Amino acid sequence: MSQDKIDVKDVTPKTFNPKTHKNNGDRFNPSNRIYVRESKGTFQKLRRYGGWFLLLLFTLIPWIPYGDRQAILLDIGQQQFNFFSTTLYPQDLTLLALLFVIAAFALFFITTFLGRVWCGYLCPQTVWTFMYIWFEEKLEGSANKRRKQDSVRLTASLAWRKTLKHMAWLAIALATGFTFVGYFVPVKSLVVEFFTLNASFWPVFWVLFFAGCTYGNAGWMRSIMCIHMCPYARFQSAMFDKDTFIVGYDSARGEQRGPRSRKADPKQLGLGDCIDCDLCVQVCPTGIDIRDGLQYECINCGACIDACDHTMERMGYDKGLISYTTEHRLSGKHTKVMRPKLLGYGAVLLVMIGLFFVQVASIDPAGLSVLRDRNQLFRVNGSGEIENTYTLKIINKTQQRQEYQLSVEGLSDVTWYGKQTVQVAPGEVLNLPMSLGVDPDNLSSPVATIQFILSDSQDFTTQVESRFIKKL
Repeated sequence: MSQDKIDVKDVTPKTFNPKTHKNNGDRFNPSNRIYVRESKGTFQKLRRYGGWFLLLLFTLIPWIPYGDRQAILLDIGQQQFNFFSTTLYPQDLTLLALLFVIAAFALFFITTFLGRVWCGYLCPQTVWTFMYIWFEEKLEGSANKRRKQDSVRLTASLAWRKTLKHMAWLAIALATGFTFVGYFVPVKSLVVEFFTLNASFWPVFWVLFFAGCTYGNAGWMRSIMCIHMCPYARFQSAMFDKDTFIVGYDSARGEQRGPRSRKADPKQLGLGDCIDCDLCVQVCPTGIDIRDGLQYECINCGACIDACDHTMERMGYDKGLISYTTEHRLSGKHTKVMRPKLLGYGAVLLVMIGLFFVQVASIDPAGLSVLRDRNQLFRVNGSGEIENTYTLKIINKTQQRQEYQLSVEGLSDVTWYGKQTVQVAPGEVLNLPMSLGVDPDNLSSPVATIQFILSDSQDFTTQVESRFIKKL
């Protein structure tokens, strides 16, 4: 047996300071509350404006009309998924699978390139959490004030302000529940029926369910979701490399950290640029100290960058002590942006997007399916013909009423018993029972392969294969 030893890498943070973390230094304890300090700066403006844009988009989309219905309505009960002029049915759900694949590879690509920017800027958990923190800041005061208030006896004034805060949180949560359910149920009738107590059980249940999830996640759980429950934080390391842009602290420039006056020369004091103000910790929504190095709890929101840049500006130092950087750059090496893994993710993403648009362009405006009568495979009718019975299911996927013509190929001198011209309303699924009769002398085999053909006035044609049975 080989006696070679495996080298062990010491990943213990060299500058770990438990005082900069949450209460009693246990940053993994979900019971420790984080009082997030307000941060202002370039990245927080970007996050704030981006969050408001996404919120408005999420809220307004269900209210956009298109004809006599919502522009986007995912009607699960009717098995119709309407996107403006396009209606998808369960037969088209390969598009949904492609969308999930595209979303996955887009996430892989962005994470490999820019780290967890999805978490910091686009994730609903982050957007709603910062919105809830904004109300908390306005109604209860700054982070230090909130911490002090919660450590003393509750006063009438504080109780009133906390009540207002929770009322605002609940109002936002209820609006979120209505909006989310409004993607699956017509939102106008949902709101009216809900407040007039005429709504059925399930819409009410789902509105209250998603309202409760929003209130609990953004108001109470917050960092618990990011640190303890979100799977993305766990598998992101598989996509990271030393060229991934992350929020990083330049320890070579910042250490040895320590307080000093603005006029003092840090070199004469043997200090780096970090003045150990701990603002980077106080503004972090997950309560970590970025100076301890890369940590999976970091959501790349850039709050610590803005706080540190503000401090550097006040001290007269160069900005960028904390910045979006890479591990290679922090170690003085060159960062390779175009690298095989990133290019691979990008190539697969482009292929999937191309396949998606090809699939969308090839969606048929109508669908046809054929079901044979399994109770009676064939019979001899009064005219002496062999007769087979079928049920044709015709789906009008367009937004206009359509007229369709039906025919059959594969049989000679066939008699069609039933309608051959039908009118189908927009989005309607028409079940059409019919039969085919053929003289036995015209059938050369016990089982014949036939083609049912559906066509419309726009030169669209589709066909479905079936069987005509003469005898077993």
